[in-house]
Amino acid sequence: MSTEGHGLHTHVLDSLGLAITAGECPPGSVLRTDELAERFDVSRTVVREVVRVLESMHLVESRRRVGVTVRPTAEWNVYDPRVIRWRLAGADRPRQLRSLTVLRSAIEPVAAGLAARNATPEQCAALTECALGMVATSRGQQLEGYLKHDIAFHRIVLNASGNEMFARLGDVVAEVLTGRTHHQVMFEDPDPAAVTLHVQVAEAVREGDADRAERLTREIAVGALQELDVLAP
Repeated sequence: MSTEGHGLHTHVLDSLGLAITAGECPPGSVLRTDELAERFDVSRTVVREVVRVLESMHLVESRRRVGVTVRPTAEWNVYDPRVIRWRLAGADRPRQLRSLTVLRSAIEPVAAGLAARNATPEQCAALTECALGMVATSRGQQLEGYLKHDIAFHRIVLNASGNEMFARLGDVVAEVLTGRTHHQVMFEDPDPAAVTLHVQVAEAVREGDADRAERLTREIAVGALQELDVLAP
């Protein structure tokens, strides 16, 4: 696919993904390939490629003589990073953020405890480096720089757990953190207590203190939920 073709594909995919997840195309509604091609001024080939991607996310199903039907919300692949991104861009953002943050609070403390038992020296060093990067970017409204270190920190914890199911949630956590930042569901500077907790989690993992790593990570999750009460009620 050419660069131009890829750009058209991405534009149509994002437009339809946003419309479906925002409820503009509610479950049961039928999308016609020819109408979509005309609406977006693209070829039917581009529309078919986009539909295949949406089918892989279980957002739609395509049937002959019926067209492309939007599937019930309960059938969507809600762990797909793009579905998360689209849902966070819509009006349902507060509920979606809360749902994802509750998921994180259930998984990440356990992952941190496992990381304290299983992390390699290289992972411990990388975790400490990320925590210090968070400290360095936690003042002066450097949220993009902070976000980069924050995402890397949580990816390392999930990977270092040694549990491949937890590790696969790295993209989910990255979309939550990115959405929170880009949709201004963050204070202008991160909560200093949360920054300190990340440093302490890195210490606990390095020292092999599983109980402390789990407890501190649970404190981070509780703090994130409390922030949502203020910023996205």
